[in-house]
Amino acid sequence: MSHEQYHTLINTLHECMETCNHCYDACLREENVQMMAYCIRLDRECADICGYLEQALGRGTPFASELAGICAQICEACGEECKKHDHDHCHKCAEECRKLAA
Repeated sequence: MSHEQYHTLINTLHECMETCNHCYDACLREENVQMMAYCIRLDRECADICGYLEQALGRGTPFASELAGICAQICEACGEECKKHDHDHCHKCAEECRKLAA
């Protein structure tokens, strides 16, 4: 399969990865970092899988469906965790994760 067919998804993956990385970094600067530990972990997991899937789609992976399913699960989990927090960066991350998971 050609990577051109995944152009929109690749862009969305990149946006989600950047948003999760921003949330991760901002969570590390919050006053109560311990309270943010699970959010930080899921931000990293989500950013990593989005970055990997972006690269894999770009090179025409034959595992697109399987990787996309795992990515959607991780994005859903990250979005659910982020929406529990009152920080703007978490709310933006939750929105981006939900958009990608859909």
